[in-house]
Amino acid sequence: MEILTYNTISFLFLYFFVSVLCQNGSDISPISSPSPFGVSTKQLIFKDRRLAVVYPIIQAFKATITEDPLNRTGNWVGGDICNYTGFYCDNPPDNLSAISLAGIDFNGFLLGAPTLEGFIDKLPDLAIFHANSNKFAGSIPDISQLKYFYELDLSNNVHAGTFPMTVIGVKDLSFLDIRFNLFSGSVPPEIFNQALEVLFINNNDFTAKLPENFGSTPVRYLTLANNKLTGSIPRSIGNLNMSLIEVLLLNNKLTGCLPYEVGFLKELKLFDVEDNLLTGPLPCSLSCLDKIELLNLANNLFYWEVPEELCALVNLENLTLSGNYFTKVGPICRKLIKNGILDMRQNCVPDLPHQRSLLECTEFYLKYIRFCPYPETYKIIPCKDDYHHHWEGSKAKTMKAPVTYKTLSRHKF
Repeated sequence: MEILTYNTISFLFLYFFVSVLCQNGSDISPISSPSPFGVSTKQLIFKDRRLAVVYPIIQAFKATITEDPLNRTGNWVGGDICNYTGFYCDNPPDNLSAISLAGIDFNGFLLGAPTLEGFIDKLPDLAIFHANSNKFAGSIPDISQLKYFYELDLSNNVHAGTFPMTVIGVKDLSFLDIRFNLFSGSVPPEIFNQALEVLFINNNDFTAKLPENFGSTPVRYLTLANNKLTGSIPRSIGNLNMSLIEVLLLNNKLTGCLPYEVGFLKELKLFDVEDNLLTGPLPCSLSCLDKIELLNLANNLFYWEVPEELCALVNLENLTLSGNYFTKVGPICRKLIKNGILDMRQNCVPDLPHQRSLLECTEFYLKYIRFCPYPETYKIIPCKDDYHHHWEGSKAKTMKAPVTYKTLSRHKF
């Protein structure tokens, strides 16, 4: 199929706009003339003038599609846009008696197109665009002028280049998913100033340090895993104490110590920093994570003892500390090991099985110990005044599958 340019899409918009008739807009008269792309210009009937406006935009985009193995565009014909596969209509907030194109869901369609520019950015009432698992390329369109837009999912496509700055400043954007693309470079600080609830940018090629304003967005679900991010976890993470529920930072190149402020995250249920270069003792503030269910610190450079207060957290279902250099665990932690909750393999605890060799542990403590800034904070338990943690033994619980782990699969969830 012939690949069309953005200018061609603009031309088609003008051409088709004068070829439609609305039930409530009869001042638009049909004009019959041959279409250069074989799209019929016979008289069409639309439920609303707003649908007549987007019809030529959809048809122009359809003409640019290079792959459609499932024939999802097969019924994108005629004036009944609300019944096109993947298109959803609703009453727009500014006129509840009108009907407009409000949402698009192309998840799993396997469509290929060289660009989305001239398409989603030209649909004036669009609020949601989901397009997981397609082959869309090019730049992400500027959607800042779409007054109702709040959800963008372009995961598992072939978008490339630097972080898409076109999403910065979209006032009501609350959901951004660009995982499994080919983006690279730094993550701009501006994205953390937006009122996002969901931010998934994992499985790209992002590098550079996490910005200092990392904790400025009220995000609830955050996945930055499987990139090449460097530097330390900013102390501003503590500002997310009222919002953050799940965070995945695994498989990056993060360094430095785990900040004391992580213990402020009282809504946190999942924290995973496996496979980084983080070091230092564990801050006792982690014992304030009352709601934590899954804590994974495996394959880093953490050392010294595992705080007993951490092992006493009653909602803890899985604590993975394997592949570090811890030397001591107390009786409460040993109960977790016995119950299969705590994984302490490949550490330096002398009387536990499956530990590192004495030579390896000695070399680490002689050559690679790195002391942390603000050492006085590592023994502080900020919630101590209302400390209600206690050991109650292993409880039988059914843990709901974490949302963010599903983002590590390419497909929709």
